[in-house]
Amino acid sequence: MQSHDEIEEQKNSIYLCAPVNALVEGIFEENIHLAEVLRHGDFGLGTFDDLDGEMLILDGHCYQINSAGKVTEVDGQVLTPFASVTFYKPENFYEINKETPFDDFLKQLNSFMPSPNLFYAVRIEGEFSHIKARSVPKQANYHPLTDIVNEQIVFDFDNICGTVAGFFTPEFMSSLSVHGLHLHFLSEDLQHGGHILGCVPRKVKIGVQTINRLELTLPMTKDYMGCDFHRDINRDLDKVEK
Repeated sequence: MQSHDEIEEQKNSIYLCAPVNALVEGIFEENIHLAEVLRHGDFGLGTFDDLDGEMLILDGHCYQINSAGKVTEVDGQVLTPFASVTFYKPENFYEINKETPFDDFLKQLNSFMPSPNLFYAVRIEGEFSHIKARSVPKQANYHPLTDIVNEQIVFDFDNICGTVAGFFTPEFMSSLSVHGLHLHFLSEDLQHGGHILGCVPRKVKIGVQTINRLELTLPMTKDYMGCDFHRDINRDLDKVEK
């Protein structure tokens, strides 16, 4: 049985069900059940086996945003090759009450994080003048992730309410998770969403949680164990995620 301290440590950890470098190298099938991921957190993001849409986990509920822009709440039986989660417990809160261009917004978010060498969970709720998001169609395994950028479907939403959520990862952890801010969006009516490419907040509340522990599971699949991970993936990640 876990001690109280062990449970509390888990609640302030970020959990990765696989390193992101496997995804970049085209391993889209790890067959990890969402139920296992949710044992480690109630807040997070990721994708699904075969890269079948974007994932956002809020308050223990997992949503899939497919390439048609349709949002579906999924159960614990769905499979994922990559997801990162935590038990969301923000310590610091902020507000933005005027329309703020995306670049300025990112600077403000980064200013809320005292060190670039820690993880942070970020949740932004409220009104947005504009959201630019994307999702991707289902893919065959071993398809280079950088090629998929050309197939992504981009959505533009004006004057919309919802939640932007995700993580900040230190740059030196880029082989494990997307470095910098990695954010997904879900509209208040649960009808729209996707991976954030840009947004203009108008009136939002922001919660930030500092995380200084990492838990990582390394897949035991044949594809993963036989893959050569010596290549620097940072350029590919920037092309795909930014």
